[in-house]
This record gives sequence, C-alpha cells and structure tokens, in this order.
Amino acid sequence: MEVGAASRAGIFTSIFSLLFFLSSAEISAKVGVNYGLLGDNLPSASRSVRLIKRLKAGRVKLYDPNPEILRALKGTKLQVSIMVPNQQISNISKSQNVSDQWVKNNVVPYYPETMIRYVLVGNEVLSLYDQKQSWPDLVPAIRRIKGSLRKFHIHKVKVGTTLAMDVLESSFPPSNGTFRSDISGLVVKPLLQFLNRTKSFFFLDVYPYFPWSSQPQYIKLDYALFEGGNLTYADPSSGLTYTNLLDQMLDSVIFAMKRLGFPDIRLWIAETGWPNGGDIDQIGANIHNAATYNRNLVKRLNAKPPVGTPARPGSVLPTFIFSLYNENQKGGPGTERHWGLYYPNESSVYPIDLTGESPESEYPPLPAPENNAPYKGKIWCVVAERANKTELESALAYACGQGNRTCDPVQPGRKCYKPVSLVRHASFAFSSYWAQLRSSGATCFFNGLAVQTTKDPIVMDRASFQVFNYNSL
Repeated sequence: MEVGAASRAGIFTSIFSLLFFLSSAEISAKVGVNYGLLGDNLPSASRSVRLIKRLKAGRVKLYDPNPEILRALKGTKLQVSIMVPNQQISNISKSQNVSDQWVKNNVVPYYPETMIRYVLVGNEVLSLYDQKQSWPDLVPAIRRIKGSLRKFHIHKVKVGTTLAMDVLESSFPPSNGTFRSDISGLVVKPLLQFLNRTKSFFFLDVYPYFPWSSQPQYIKLDYALFEGGNLTYADPSSGLTYTNLLDQMLDSVIFAMKRLGFPDIRLWIAETGWPNGGDIDQIGANIHNAATYNRNLVKRLNAKPPVGTPARPGSVLPTFIFSLYNENQKGGPGTERHWGLYYPNESSVYPIDLTGESPESEYPPLPAPENNAPYKGKIWCVVAERANKTELESALAYACGQGNRTCDPVQPGRKCYKPVSLVRHASFAFSSYWAQLRSSGATCFFNGLAVQTTKDPIVMDRASFQVFNYNSL
C-alpha cells in the first residue's frame, strides 16, 4: 500500500524530531545571561554573581576573560563562556605560541574549578567592515585555540564564534536563508566544517526587536513577543508554519547552513532580548515589552519536551539572554543602554526566573507600554544634565566639523551667537548635526553628553536653561 505525501511528511517530521532530541540530550536547556561591563556604575563581580544566581541562571557569558569575575565564579555550578577579544584574533591566527599563551593565561588558572565550557573567538567579527582584513584570520584562530586547549588536556570546552543575523544576505522566507556572498566561501564554510567536525555550535546573536521596529507596519508586535495567538506565517517553499518571529530568524540560519551542505550543526542563541527603554523615537522599547518577550522566551526554552523550531522540532536551544545590566557607557541609540535585567543599583528592571518555573501570578503588574506606536512629534537633541564642560567643548567642536555648515548660525556675529553660552551653542550644534545626519545613522548621544527632548530649545533658552540647572556652565 502506497504511503500518501502527508503521511510521509509526518513520518519524516517524527524521525527528524527524534534525531534532534537525541542529539540535543547532551546539552541542557538551562538559560544563561550575558554579563557585560560597559558601565561606570556596575556592582562588583561577587555581587554580580549573586544576582546571576538570583535569576536562577544556568550559564553566564563574559565578553573577555575577566580574572575577577572568573574567580568569583569559582565553585559555582554556573557554566561559563569566555571570549577572545576581536583585536587579538589576527595575532592568534598566525602563531600557535600566542594561542597557547592565551589559553595558559585565561583558561588554565581557573579551570576546572570555574566551569569554563565555551571559548568564543571574537564577537560579531563578520559584521565589522572596518575589520574586514581580519575576517580570513577568524577560522585559523579558532583552530589554534582548540589546539591549545588540547595541549593543556582541556577536552570539555567547545570553541566557536558569535555571529549576527547580518551574516545573511537573504532571510525571508526562512527557506531562502543564504549567507552573504563576501563571506560564504571565505569564512563561513570553513567555520561550519570546524563546528561540524568538533561537534560545536553555531553561536548566533538574534533580536526580533530589530526587524519588528524597522517594519512595525508589516510585522505584528504580538508575533514578535510570542503573543501572536492565531497569527501565523506559512513559508511558501518549505511549507513550514511559524507562530513567532524568533523561529523565522533561527530557521533562516538553519536553511543557510543546509544550503552550504551542513544541515545538522546545532544552534546556540548567544544573545537575544528586548530593550526596556530607549530614545524618544525608538518604538516599542519599554519594560512591558521586554518582560513579555523574555518571560515568554524562557517558558518556551524550558519546555519539556523541547519545542525547537519548525525546521528542527524537538531540538534544544541553549540561550544567553542579553543582558545582566543596563550599561550606561555603550554608544549608539538609547536602546543600546537598556537591555538589562537589573539596574546598576541591583534592583530588578522587572522580575524574571530563568528556569521559567515562577508562575505569572507571582509577578507584580507591568507598567503599560507608552511607545508601541511611532512618535510623531518634534524631537531635539540637547546637552544632557551634568555634562562635563571640557568634554562638552570637544563634542561641540566635533559636531561643528560634521555635516553642512552645522554651526554657522552660532558663529560670532551670526543671529544665534548671543547670548554666548557653551550649553546653548552645544545644544544648537547637537540638534543641527543630528537633523542632518540622523538618516545615515548618527545618534543623539555624544558619549553621554546629549539627550533627546520634546521641549523646544528656543523655549528652554528663554528660561536660561534653568530647567536643567546649567547656570554653572
């Protein structure tokens, strides 16, 4: 009796699910957290480790082999991932001795008392076009680090690198996932060969916030937050049905790997999350959405049996959530400084249990979201409160040197020169700079010296900027 197409598909899916469930058995679904240090007001390493434990995290990822943190993690049951900084990749790729020394200095003194389980060589290297000359060095450096670990008889540590979604030149529909042509043969295929041979992971930074916020008119917010209900998307080529944006993004990478001949390499979500705040013009960056995304994600990741993705049902997806803290020294738009589960004062931005075991009823109500639709009013870029005078002078000079006649109106003898005030001139320059260059990626930050405001600077000027207490400047 002939088996129908639907039955064959069902049998294939069942076998595929079983195979991935078995291959995933050696890796647990414990959710971890990324621990970054780009803040000037962060708690000590020991206090931070206590906060990580409070989250019931199973793992922690560091962005460098920080000795103080590695010592604080000694004797804990937290699995640890450490990172080789981008600027060291080329030197390591060219010398086994340099690689051996790196492992000797940064792994051997702490292992195995500190449960280092992953060494990631570089962070989103293939997204950094100003470091393009180092791209061919990435896989050789990864191989050397693996060799150094073997030299010191360290066999339980996986080696890889973290990559962002922009390594794809096509991601929609998911079945059309394709790596960029400039890196596909040069870097990605050798990387996949290494990961396949060593049974390591493809470590991926994946943020549904970004595609949603860039196209909110086409992507439903609930679909990005795992709250879609009956909202689905059917891939016309694969026939797979999607219920959330994250699965679409993950499967696009899975299909891209399959296209290069590597259908079985496991995914590890190296970063994901949702911003709890941002600039005035950044849609959907709020505590309500951040808590909703991360809580729903955690429940999904801890499901038993594992959920996986439509392309890999039943597979475990080990994950690090970004990030432990809101980090005030990160550059770029406001969202960059608002991904944390904790404020630097150690209070929770919102409660979350990374095991997914705490019921929603135990959590207090979330603040209502107020920016889920684009802001349509006017926005200015002005000097932030308590800005350092010396730094402000340098920032003013920089802003005036950019764009097209950015500061002409505040030059001596021009209509906006008086009253002479550093803050007044800088606010004018910041707003003029931002207005001209915003469309090409400029932000209203200036190393923390600037903030967005919806208050007209002309009105503020009439008040002599007393609203910000700038008289001392």
